Amino acid sequence: MFRTLVPHPLLTLLIVAVWILLNGFSWGATVLGLILGILVPRFTSAFWPDRPVVSNPLTIIEYALVVLWDIVVANFQVAYLILFRRGDDLHSQFVTVPLDLKSPEAITALAGTITMTPGTVSASLSADGRALLVHCLETDDPEKTVSEIKSRYESRLQRIFER
Repeated sequence: MFRTLVPHPLLTLLIVAVWILLNGFSWGATVLGLILGILVPRFTSAFWPDRPVVSNPLTIIEYALVVLWDIVVANFQVAYLILFRRGDDLHSQFVTVPLDLKSPEAITALAGTITMTPGTVSASLSADGRALLVHCLETDDPEKTVSEIKSRYESRLQRIFER
């Protein structure tokens, strides 16, 4: 009975939480968020035949904190670059990040995380899904950038989606 009412419980919780964060807490917003959180997964469940398996809830919290911290730090770094560096003095370039991730949900989360972090943008996913092209506003060492992405984000996403 519960699975038919709420086919994707984590998605329902995520929709309700995001709805409340976007609209502020009120009983009306909470009830509407709950209604949307139940209806949207029910109507879209046919498009999710292989529901992603999410494990390690503590890793999800750890991942969210790492991403939030990186976003704050990157905002200051980009502000410094904009205010005190000339455009022709920047070392921007495209970097190819080879992926160990196999889950489409994990790859999407990685690409979204990279794009949300100021100074980097996910530009393209290779046709075979094994590499992600990332544009970096400022990088002197592309290998270091790749290793930071893999250690800070990809390894945690593997623990969340693929173990």
